Amino acid sequence: MDKYKVIDNFLNKQDFLKIKEIVESDDFPYFLQKDIVHINENNNELNCYFTHNIFNQVNGFSSYYKLFLPLLEKINYKALIRVKGNLYPRTEKLKQHEPHIDYNYEHKGAIFSINTNDGGTILNGNEKIDSVENRILFFNPAKEHSSTTTTNAKCRINININYF
Repeated sequence: MDKYKVIDNFLNKQDFLKIKEIVESDDFPYFLQKDIVHINENNNELNCYFTHNIFNQVNGFSSYYKLFLPLLEKINYKALIRVKGNLYPRTEKLKQHEPHIDYNYEHKGAIFSINTNDGGTILNGNEKIDSVENRILFFNPAKEHSSTTTTNAKCRINININYF
């Protein structure tokens, strides 16, 4: 999948608001990641973000996994590789992170936006897909892409899904 596809209002309003309410709550656990991309990062910069592993093949399922079933079922995956919540804190200037690939083998990827902000995902080196709540981006995560921070919201929150 070299091309990408964007779908707005991906989930019905009730399912979306249930997910949004939980992941934006004070009780949803996010964990500090000291680097956003582990290659070519300038360690003197504040390049950190927070994640919640909803599913990965090492640790299995988060206790919140069932909350995301409406999203995952609609993607129609054959097998999950990873499902991860990302929270990027607001920065004074919009920061584009280093390009990276998620895994170096062919698979599928989706980024589901929880909140609307001026951040986004950069594909093909310069094509920005804006973060709009309840928007999903289907793309090839084995090709280089970049994340950004936000300047006009407290944080940028999305769900990153890698699957077959």
